[in-house]
Amino acid sequence: MRQRPLRLLGYAAAALVVVGLLGWVVGFSPVLSVRTVEVVGVPDSEVAAIRTLAKVPLGLPLARVDSAAVAARVAERATVADVSIERSWPSTLVIHASPRQPFLVVKNPQGQLQVVDATGVAYAHVSKAPAGVPTVNAATQAALSPDALAAAVSVVKVLPATTQKRVSNVTVSSANLVTLRIGRTSIVWGGVNEPERKLAIMTALLKGNPKLIDVSAPSTPVTR
Repeated sequence: MRQRPLRLLGYAAAALVVVGLLGWVVGFSPVLSVRTVEVVGVPDSEVAAIRTLAKVPLGLPLARVDSAAVAARVAERATVADVSIERSWPSTLVIHASPRQPFLVVKNPQGQLQVVDATGVAYAHVSKAPAGVPTVNAATQAALSPDALAAAVSVVKVLPATTQKRVSNVTVSSANLVTLRIGRTSIVWGGVNEPERKLAIMTALLKGNPKLIDVSAPSTPVTR
């Protein structure tokens, strides 16, 4: 009978040794250390820059990699929309990154082109607008602010494809002033508020083929 408690103590001590050994192997030994950093989800041209930003030291135990810090560093790259980190045992850290997608191109007062995604973030300069991506003119430097770009995006988002084909010019001057031209009609759109209502009013008023439509305050539209 006395041997049973001793046997249980022996089992417990052995279990502690095993747990301690596993903890050392996972957290401190080179057996499960980072040997490869893999970047997936982005074009090959982005991989090297993302690895550099990630700053993951090879040889660090995989379990001790601060995944939140790595993701935060990678997210600093303007072309990256979303980041997540995966540990692929025994020795690979996988960085899943989603690239921003072009939604419109903004032409600044100097004639330079910036690509903007659907959230209003300007993330790249280009020499030519990507095929099928609409171009918006920025009247001033203030028109390149995040709020102004968001206003421009809101207009492009709400316009049906058939209407977009009729638009000859979209200009953003500030967060509260976006204008566009359809045929002979100049349209003062305003800011981001009530885009669907503005679209419905603008569509109805365009039937009269006026020179000007102002839907910046959709409760009191103006036409002449």
